[in-house]
Amino acid sequence: MYFTEEHEVFRQSFRDFLQKEVVPNVDRWEKDGFIDKTVFKKFGEMGYFGLSYPEEFGGLNLDLFYMVVFLEELQKVNSGGVAAAMWAHVYLAMTHLNAEGSQKIKEKYLAPSIQGDKVGCLCISEPFGGSDVAAMRTTATKKGDTYILNGSKTFITNGVYSDYLVVAAKTSPKLGNKGMSIFVVDRQSIGLSATPLVKLGWKASDTAEIAFDNVKVPKENMLGEEGKGFGYIMQHFASERVIMGVNAHARAEYALNYALNYMSERMAFGKTIDKFQALRHKVADMASEIEMCKEFNYSVVRRLNKGQYVVKEASMSKLISTKIADEVIYNCLQLLGGYGYMEEYPMARLLRDSRLGPIGGGTSEILREIIAKIIIDKKEYKPLA
Repeated sequence: MYFTEEHEVFRQSFRDFLQKEVVPNVDRWEKDGFIDKTVFKKFGEMGYFGLSYPEEFGGLNLDLFYMVVFLEELQKVNSGGVAAAMWAHVYLAMTHLNAEGSQKIKEKYLAPSIQGDKVGCLCISEPFGGSDVAAMRTTATKKGDTYILNGSKTFITNGVYSDYLVVAAKTSPKLGNKGMSIFVVDRQSIGLSATPLVKLGWKASDTAEIAFDNVKVPKENMLGEEGKGFGYIMQHFASERVIMGVNAHARAEYALNYALNYMSERMAFGKTIDKFQALRHKVADMASEIEMCKEFNYSVVRRLNKGQYVVKEASMSKLISTKIADEVIYNCLQLLGGYGYMEEYPMARLLRDSRLGPIGGGTSEILREIIAKIIIDKKEYKPLA
């Protein structure tokens, strides 16, 4: 229903690429805390960053189920950090460049991003803001032909080693969320600094707190129109949440498949442990939950691919899929017994990496309130005109 033969050919090709170029390096990147920039170039050369983008700028303009394949296969390298670095570049930073950027911006930043020559990051969360985007304190004050950027951002994936930053800031603080705008900022800008953050998981991705101290940004680096930044952010949150839902079901499926393989070989009391009813029924429950998440997520992507506004469904996707992924991975670790607790097996890293699912991109608590407003208060979220 969702995937064609072409999708599956792409899946196998991408899987082979990951096995060759990514998997052998994952442990080193996890230890170092960052990914070699050369691998971004390899992704770009193969066209993997251009799947969803216009041919005019080097993209392939393919449907969103190629994105699903991209996300699902990245989860199988068993490094949430590697996966996050890639999809944060291609589906967070680049999304804003493509949707709101001028022709000049697209030529300068989007085209080289598709080629893997430039890496981007999206800067929204703040030390005192978190999920409350409207409470943002970072400001951009207009001064002649430039804006002066002051403030800070935190939990920024690719925040240390990216080449440019897509930054949300208040251009008219008195107007609240109606006074927010978005800019693309060069990494080498004077007054911009990044401090690496040490995390529980996602260790291969460089995550940073960013400080802006009187950073000068040319006015032509504004994305879209002044004062419409909040709307742009909200517009793209739906796709981000679907992405995190897909990531969640993919890593849960990877964990279960690994556990099943282990169970088929592990002997106890004269038989493999996949023959014990208590464990078999646990597997049946997990497989059912994963399959429900997959089917729901695919249906949401299908609607998104048709241009439908899916705030409710995307919020549900992330809320439930990340919850189930955490539970599945926890239980799969248990199925491995003592080996599940060993770093040489994948479950320990999977458990740490998965825990960010219910936090990043809008916490589960925020998502529940959004869903409650839609279901109980009959609130309608509408796309930008």
